[in-house]
Amino acid sequence: MGAPRLNQPTSAVPGTGLLTWRLLAAVEAAVTYYRAQLEYAHGPRAYLVERGLGVLVQREWPWRIGYAPPGWNSLTRHLRAAGFTADELVAAGLSTRTRGKPDRLIDVFRDRIVFPVRDPVGHAVAFLGRAGPGAANGVPKYINSPGTAIYDKGQLLFGVAEQRDRLNEQWMPVLVEGPADVLAVWLSYSRSRRSGAVALAPCGTMLTGAQAAILRELPGAKRGIVAAFDADPAGRGAVDRAWQLLRQPRPPGPLLAAEFTTGADPADLLRWPNGRAHLRAFLQQRARSMLDTVLDHRLARLVERHPRLLEDIDGKCAAVRVLVPLLFEATSRDEAARIARRIVAHTGVVVDTVAILAIAHVDDALHDLRLSIEAATTPDTAPAVGER
Repeated sequence: MGAPRLNQPTSAVPGTGLLTWRLLAAVEAAVTYYRAQLEYAHGPRAYLVERGLGVLVQREWPWRIGYAPPGWNSLTRHLRAAGFTADELVAAGLSTRTRGKPDRLIDVFRDRIVFPVRDPVGHAVAFLGRAGPGAANGVPKYINSPGTAIYDKGQLLFGVAEQRDRLNEQWMPVLVEGPADVLAVWLSYSRSRRSGAVALAPCGTMLTGAQAAILRELPGAKRGIVAAFDADPAGRGAVDRAWQLLRQPRPPGPLLAAEFTTGADPADLLRWPNGRAHLRAFLQQRARSMLDTVLDHRLARLVERHPRLLEDIDGKCAAVRVLVPLLFEATSRDEAARIARRIVAHTGVVVDTVAILAIAHVDDALHDLRLSIEAATTPDTAPAVGER
C-alpha cells in the first residue's frame, strides 16, 4: 500500500472541508515523524524484535509503526514548525492543552510505540499507542487517540486498509485483541499464499455494533468469522460480546472461537520455533463453534460463583434455566440440537428436563411479550392536569 493521497476528497472521510484535510495532513505528518523517531529508539526497536515483529522495523509499508519520544511536546513543536496551528493539533487528537496553562500544548503520545489507525481508504486518522518497554508501573499498557472529526474509534477496525488485498481475496476474518496480534497473524502468512486468515482488532474499545457490521460485510465472512482472544475473564467476555453482535440479524457464515492459553496469544506464538506455522495451525485447528464456547463460559461463571451448583437436582435445574435461552440463539436446528446435548452432558440432567425448561422459557417470554403489548395499547385513563 502506498502513501495515501490527501488531495482528493472521498466519501469515506466525514466532511470535505479544508479543516478535514488539514487534520488528515497533520495526522499523516505525525506518522512520518513517529516513523523517523523509531530509527533512533533502541529500546522500542529491541522490544519489537523480541516480540517477533522485527521485520516491521525495517519494512515501513503498509503498517508504518513508529515511536513517540518521551519529551512533553516534541511532536507538537515539530508540527507547529511545519505550519500546523495549535487548534488543528488539538482537533486532530495529537496534542492536548494543559489544565493550568491552556495555551500550553503537550503531546498525547509520549514514550509509546505507535500504530497508525487508518480509515477504510487508507487515510491515517489516529493512533494506538503501546507503552514503551521502560514504562513505569501503573502506566496504561495501551492508549488510543481521542475522538475527533476524522476518528470515531467505535466505527473502525485496526488493519482493514492495510490488508485490503487479503480481504478482497476472501480470506477468513479473525477478530483479535490488539495491534500486535493483528501484525503477528499478518506476518504468519507469506505473500505467495492464496488464502488464509486475516486479523483485525477493535481500536482500544470493546467490539461495537458498527465494527460487527464491518466484519459481517467482509467478503471472507461467508467462510466464517473467528473470535480469537485469551482464555481469561476479559477474553471470555469479548467472545460472548462478539457472539451477541455478530449473530444478528443473521451471520454470513459460521461463527467460531479460538481461545489462547496464557503465553500463547498470536504475538506470543510468533516467537516460538517455527512460530508462524504454529499460529496458522492454531487458527485453523482450534477454532470451534462460538455458541459452544459461549455456553461453556456461561456455565463456568455459574460454577465459579456456586461451586456446588451441580451437586443436586435443584442446582442442576437452575443451571439449565440459565443455559436454555442459548437454544433459541442457535442459527440452525442442528446447532440447537447440539447445544441441547451439550447442556445435558455438562449438567447431568436428562434431555426431558432440558425440553421442559425450554418450553417454560418460551411460555415466560410469551407472557412478558403479552404484558408489553397490553401496556403499549392500553389507553391512559389517568385524569388530565386540572380535571377532577
